Order: sequence, then structure tokens, then C-alpha cells
Amino acid sequence: MPRFKLLIEYDGRPFSGWQRQNNAPSVMGLIEKSLLKFTGEAVTVFGAGRTDTGVHALGQVAHFDLERDWHSHKIREALNHFLKETGVAILDSWKVTEEFDSRFLASKRYYRYRICNRRAPLTFEIGRAWQYSYPIDIDLMQKGADQLIGHFDFTTFRATACQAKSPWRTMESLKVSREGEWVYLHAMSRSFLHNQIRSFVGSLVEVGAERKPVGWITEILDARDRRACGPVAPPDGLYLTRVDYPQDRDYLIPEAPWEGHQKA
Repeated sequence: MPRFKLLIEYDGRPFSGWQRQNNAPSVMGLIEKSLLKFTGEAVTVFGAGRTDTGVHALGQVAHFDLERDWHSHKIREALNHFLKETGVAILDSWKVTEEFDSRFLASKRYYRYRICNRRAPLTFEIGRAWQYSYPIDIDLMQKGADQLIGHFDFTTFRATACQAKSPWRTMESLKVSREGEWVYLHAMSRSFLHNQIRSFVGSLVEVGAERKPVGWITEILDARDRRACGPVAPPDGLYLTRVDYPQDRDYLIPEAPWEGHQKA
């Protein structure tokens, strides 16, 4: 069976998250319905990250299998036709070997959280960022973030409904930056727990706003108790930006040039 890899962008606001739901719209379910319309095949689409309700993606990766073979560019164009005006777009597609698995082969996942640090409410960015009205010291936030780098039991920073078998994760990078009124948190790890980044952000903002001391981050981390966590930041500002795979090119299957898209 031919296997295809997708690079996907989506606005998370209309969706209950990536994962298919019985009674709520999901990104996964929408792509599966679009594939059914195009190919006539009912398939399962497997994503690299199960983003929550309202969380966005600039670089989600997924894979699926079909009975019939297609050119990967035809898959991309057809899906984008059916996905028009849904808030989901297929940025690229490739034919890959059956060994490729978007979830289990991912070696690094990158997330970015956006905070608009100003008094005025959001206009164009409603639902796409967290508007925080009070001053934030990003140097204090970074000092707090530095305490979360490494291999830890992150029970404090995961949702009570998290289905991961273990609370242990290795945070490889957690960087705070500012550009004018915008504050960003960039996180990178092989995998994340449910609500982990939003929990980080909410607690780090408590430190940046000087409501909590920097050492409080280590205290609540060591507590291994969800009740010790600070407020959880809203989903609006969270983006899955990139997913890396080792020897990514080894999984690609060469294809002949596609002539379906004619020049105007």
C-alpha cells in the first residue's frame, strides 16, 4: 500500500484538537473526510502531535496509507481543494516508504507560545495569542525556564487527564525572548505531556510578573503535584511549529515530475 507524508498548517480555533472526536470537529477527522471525498477510501491519518482544542500548527506532520497509488502532489492539490476555507492547509506532501511513521519516528518536536504583552486588547490576533496586560520580565522568565531543562518527572506540569504512561520527559531547550510587545517561549523536546507547555507558560509568567520568586519553579517541579502548578495559559498562543525525523530523506520515494498543475 502506498504511504504518504503530509506537512500541515492549521488554525486551531474551530477544532476540538487534532485527534478525531465522535461529536466535535477535529483536524484529523477533517483530513480523513477530505481523503474519502477524493479517493473513495476510508483511511486513518496519523499525526506527529495531538494538539489540544484551540492549539495551532505551522508544521504538523502526518502519514496515511492508500490502496490506490497517486502522485503526492495530486494528493496535496486535491486535499487543499476540499479543505478550502476550513482553516487547514496541506503545505506539502511526499510519497514515503512503509517504514516512515510520523509519530513514533519523530526525534524532535518544536513548539512556540506567543504572548502579546500590552494593555490594549487584541484585534487581529484574537484566538492566536494570549493577551497579558501586566509587565513581564523575560530575564526572570528565562531563569525559571532554565530550571526546567533536563530529564525530570513533570507531573506538576501535565494535565490530570494525560494518558502518557510516564511523567518523565527530557526538555532539551526552553528559550524566552521579546520583540516589542511580543513575548515568545520556544520549546524543544522529543515528546511532551498533555498541557505541558501551557503549564510551563502560566507558571513562568507568574515569575516574570514577579508574583512568584524564580526558585518557586524548582519547588513546584520537585513537588510532583499537579495542584502546585501555576495557572495554565490559554491554548490561543500555542503553535506546533516543526517536527524533525532522523535520516528523513531515506524514507522518501522518488517520483516523476507532476504535470497536473499547468501554468496560467
